[in-house]
Amino acid sequence: MKNRVSAAWSFVTKGFCVASLLSASISFGLVSFNNALGSDGLKKDASWKSPESTEVIQRIRDAWTQLNIAPQAIDEASELLLQKLTDGDGDVLGAVIDASANVLPAVARLKELTLADPSVAATWFASAEPLAANFDQLPAAVAATSRTWLARELVQQRLYDEALPVFADVEPTDCLDPASVMFYRGVCRHSLLMKKDALADLRRLLENEPAAPVRFVRTAQLMVADIKPLKEDSLDEISRLMTDVTRRLDLGRANSDVQQREQVIIDKLTKLIEDMEEQQKKQQQQQQQQQQQQSGGQNQNSGQDQPMDDSRIAGGSGQGDVDRKNIGQRNGWGNLPPAEREEALQQISRDLPTHYREAIEAYFRKLATGE
Repeated sequence: MKNRVSAAWSFVTKGFCVASLLSASISFGLVSFNNALGSDGLKKDASWKSPESTEVIQRIRDAWTQLNIAPQAIDEASELLLQKLTDGDGDVLGAVIDASANVLPAVARLKELTLADPSVAATWFASAEPLAANFDQLPAAVAATSRTWLARELVQQRLYDEALPVFADVEPTDCLDPASVMFYRGVCRHSLLMKKDALADLRRLLENEPAAPVRFVRTAQLMVADIKPLKEDSLDEISRLMTDVTRRLDLGRANSDVQQREQVIIDKLTKLIEDMEEQQKKQQQQQQQQQQQQSGGQNQNSGQDQPMDDSRIAGGSGQGDVDRKNIGQRNGWGNLPPAEREEALQQISRDLPTHYREAIEAYFRKLATGE
């Protein structure tokens, strides 16, 4: 058995060396082409890379060795891992979990709980079980890969709140499938509207597009374009919050956390409506002021052509001199018969002081003589 594993290991090592050279050549060509298109001719080095299958096997074997696993058990688990990596669908996470479950009781327990109910498995790390308490003392390659595998299962069931704490602190390069860490964590944070953290994960994933699955790259690009323009308290954010609450209700969640999120939506909607009403009110006031200013200007321009209002004192620059009019010698106050003149004089001066009567009589006499 040991000889067969060693022979297979040698064959795979040689094969992957050739593949690595070919991959490196292709990658170099792609980088050169991209650099030629770039404005500055420089390309920032990616902060992560996807390990080849040989590296995956070597790192996990080293981790098992650190835990004092029997050499024969390590060889058998390595053979299983090699088979899954070469004959499978390229699922590094699943292959590592299946192989590690054969030699590590903690991973076997995690796998059992996850297959039964991922949401229960998510709470297992904080349980009092000895295997759970010592889980994070496992080598980083085992712990990080196991947590990422569980988180992926949770994300696929839209259990983002449960998934994120499982691998929130996982360093992608510790995991044997770093692209999955950044992608699935980016999905969680995108769905939970954690814009800054989501962009950090997704942009880091896109640093090394050739090393990530095409579906990861395309979806990550869409998520970046989708969440980048998101603004706080906007109608877009409120709509996304409603979608998130709908997801929770679909999952049968109706706890206080969901009710708080519903209240947040109501508060944001209320504030948005009030802001829109206030803005509309200001626009109406501005329109009214503009109309009044336009109306005042029109009145000033046409004021010379309009008659004066009765209640307004007319102004003018003339001296007020007019020509004397000759009204002729017609019967009037000066030519009244003496009896009528006396009666009229009494009526006019009845309510006036005595000296006014004398002035009025003098006026009538003047009219009578034609002076």
